[in-house]
Amino acid sequence: MPSLLEALERKYFSDYGSEDDDEVKEVRTLGEKGSRKRLISIFIPRLSPLMCVPELLVLNDCDIDRAGDFESIREKCQHVRELDLAQNKLQDWQEVFQIVVHMPRIEFLNLSKNHLSGTLSKACVPPISNLRGIVLNGTYLNWESIETLLKNLPVLEELHLSLNSYKEILIDSTNPDSICDNCHCKAYNCCHNAEIDERSYDKCRRIPPHTALKTLHFTGNPVEKWTEICRLGRIFPCLEKLVLAKCPIKAIALVDDCNEAASYNHHSRTQANEASHEFFPSLQFLNLSSSSIDMWDNIDRLARFPKLINLRVKNWPLWENLDCTEHERRQLLIARLPNVTILNGGGVIGADEREAAERAFIRYYMEKPESEVPLRYNELIAKHGRLDPLVNVNFKPEKRVKIFLTYHDQTESRLVDINRTVQDLKFKLEKLLHLPSNKMRLFYLDQDYKDLGPEEMRFPNKLLYSYNIQAGDEIIVDEKK
Repeated sequence: MPSLLEALERKYFSDYGSEDDDEVKEVRTLGEKGSRKRLISIFIPRLSPLMCVPELLVLNDCDIDRAGDFESIREKCQHVRELDLAQNKLQDWQEVFQIVVHMPRIEFLNLSKNHLSGTLSKACVPPISNLRGIVLNGTYLNWESIETLLKNLPVLEELHLSLNSYKEILIDSTNPDSICDNCHCKAYNCCHNAEIDERSYDKCRRIPPHTALKTLHFTGNPVEKWTEICRLGRIFPCLEKLVLAKCPIKAIALVDDCNEAASYNHHSRTQANEASHEFFPSLQFLNLSSSSIDMWDNIDRLARFPKLINLRVKNWPLWENLDCTEHERRQLLIARLPNVTILNGGGVIGADEREAAERAFIRYYMEKPESEVPLRYNELIAKHGRLDPLVNVNFKPEKRVKIFLTYHDQTESRLVDINRTVQDLKFKLEKLLHLPSNKMRLFYLDQDYKDLGPEEMRFPNKLLYSYNIQAGDEIIVDEKK
């Protein structure tokens, strides 16, 4: 397997101009009729090697298992700022750190799907002051190693931990500012804040909060409890973007409303769950798509996040059970989320759309039983007042209309389905008139414009209602000559 240096030289510094490295393309052509086939070979020389490695260095899926000569790496990679080593065979963290150390300008490193799951020794990690982003998707790195990395990456702003099979977050912050006023213990381990999974907490490692991190990707991990996600909020108190897509989170709640009901009365549960946002004071973007949430209360809790303006909540079980259109669902969400300005990746929610959504929300719940009406309803009533229900106006045309049907000298009244096509009408008339449809010509005569004469119905796929047919109008059948 090649080293990083060998893969680098193969991609960017291979020899130029030798005959063996030229690319040969064979083109077979046919001459004139009766002549023999001719074979033409086209020689295309390789492009000249680069004088230096680009700032974005991509060496993914190259079977790299080691670094190579460090000084040569330093010489060739002076300008590298982003390095993609995803899907390689790296196993030794010491090799990874030496690569980073010998690329003095590197700011972003992708190590996804490398074999780096072993415990990272604290002794082998040098302080790295320039790395601002690292991708560890599919590496299955344990939490002790993540703690070691965080300690030695002081300016890290973006971290990817997706697809690592994490069911629990086994590190937690020892922020001294999080003190419970009731019993003066750590707030996140206090019964007054309803974090009751003490056994899970006892096996958590206490680490100082990492205040530089702004973006965390945690997609596809099988974590279910919001209490675990709150640990991420405490570890990264300045988090602005959090991606939890495809995590089977059941509720934005510190206390499960069903399973833990015996431990807390209704008032305590409500008070605790209203505080579900408190560890995310700076969060602006949250992706919760494809979670397992099935109750509207969770949307109301999301509305309490103080800076949340961009939210994605697609593919929830809640939407599958909702009896409304996608547009109506969007309106209900906008009305419940007064601070969110971008929803599910759409455009910015304008003032007109928000007002229409809030009025639709009021009308949606005004006929519901009081037990189903959320608190947001009263807030919007105070803002817009009580609204009259919309008049149900049906703009659909009548389905069946009685017209006069004339064939030769006979005229009779018939009911016609005007949502069918001209061709459908001809097929219906075949049995009645004993005249094949392909021998039939139809003419429409409007009773109000008889002076203009009949209009031939020439287009077989045209719908009858598009002629504005009304009761009392006439259709004349003529036989083709």
